[in-house]
Amino acid sequence: MNQQAFDAGRDAYRQGDLEGAVRWLEQAKLPGEVSGRVDHLLGNCLMKLGNYEQAAIAYGDALGDASYGHSGALASNRGRALLAANKPKEAIASLVMATKDSEYATPYKAYIALGNAYSQIGDYREAGVAYRNAAIDESNPDPSEALRSLGGCFMKMGRAVDAIEALRTALDFSTPMESQNAIYEDLGLAYAAANRWSEAIDSFGHATSNGTHKLSPEAEAALAQARAAMTAPSASSGSTDAFLAAAGYASGNDPLDPLGKSGEFIPSPEDTGFFDISEQEMAQIELDNRSIRRKHGHSGARGCLVFILFLLLVLGALGYAYYSGYGWPMQESVAENLFTTNASGGDISGLLASDLSEADKIAIESVLPSGATGVTVEGVDRSMTESSALVTATLSAGGEQSYRVMLVRSGIGWKVSDVTVEYPALDGAQPTIDTGVPATDAATAAQSPTTEGSATETSATETATAETVPVEGEQTEVQTETTAE
Repeated sequence: MNQQAFDAGRDAYRQGDLEGAVRWLEQAKLPGEVSGRVDHLLGNCLMKLGNYEQAAIAYGDALGDASYGHSGALASNRGRALLAANKPKEAIASLVMATKDSEYATPYKAYIALGNAYSQIGDYREAGVAYRNAAIDESNPDPSEALRSLGGCFMKMGRAVDAIEALRTALDFSTPMESQNAIYEDLGLAYAAANRWSEAIDSFGHATSNGTHKLSPEAEAALAQARAAMTAPSASSGSTDAFLAAAGYASGNDPLDPLGKSGEFIPSPEDTGFFDISEQEMAQIELDNRSIRRKHGHSGARGCLVFILFLLLVLGALGYAYYSGYGWPMQESVAENLFTTNASGGDISGLLASDLSEADKIAIESVLPSGATGVTVEGVDRSMTESSALVTATLSAGGEQSYRVMLVRSGIGWKVSDVTVEYPALDGAQPTIDTGVPATDAATAAQSPTTEGSATETSATETATAETVPVEGEQTEVQTETTAE
């Protein structure tokens, strides 16, 4: 590989000069050479430029480099590129390939794109299956998007009751910080299609309650129809739960299989383990708890009060620890594991923040020293949502090098968001470095600064620009049909 051309292309990419990056990257491969690293970044550039067909070719070339890996993310990006190029049938084949990669960390992204591809060709049954798979993927941070699309598929298939259940579940998974207006509008349309006029009016009311959402003409017509129907003697009555139970949802059946033959269910938002407990089992537990409460009566009230006070104290302590930047695992443990796992040739993806692009993850890997023989965490700066750790690594070639590891909160624990090389000051001045210097040569680079300036760090994430819309699989995936990771 022409390293100089690749470095120039990468630098142009991170500076936003996409056309310049393409010109350099096209010169980076030697005649007949296969390089997933080059073609991956080239595909990202072409996606951002809107050259989707050429981007699909670049991702396909990257897939031809078996030593590069990242096949799931690359196949997903290729599928998105083909979808953006209005080639949904070709996109389907590539996206299915992505879902088959067991090493692919975020298959829900491929499933969502696969659902979009099937929808484009009018196969709403297969689209629904894909959206459902995206919803139940434990790596999916927002199942509500996939569940809303699943509801849309049911509406296309004339299955309004199933759409209602999917959309109600989408609301359960959405958070107050996210807009629920669009989901409520879809739910209103589903209720209207099922002749549940009162629920339709209520859902449309929720959609417009804060004044920021305007109903579509279709929804306005459905709302008018629902209001007119409510004045008729035959207006619907009875609770929504009873209505859904009569339709086959009494035991939480999967909307794709209302009769429960598959044995799988749409996950309960309270059940983060997904399918570990059925709604019938939860109902039985609640009955058992009520029986216990009746048996003990008021005699347990004092003990209950003591327990509540103790629980409040524990929660207060945990809340303070969380606010102070503590968690599990701790920042020290995550930072140390990052270096030791990389040194042993292990997979560090589980230690990295989930919102990093493929390029960012690859950049972090390039900064970490290979074969480090010792790691020491010198100190940690803590805050509630972001922290940094200073790490000293003993390099395989001898000598020590310091690194700054940036971490972000992930649940109660921490994930790595960036790694930079720390260089000591020389004669009171801070040396600058070439961002292309490998981490294993960091000690040499620190003693031989080559550029003017006062920068003291090389940011791992700066080696590849973060996409405006993240894409699948770090440097290689596309969060939407038109952006690449």
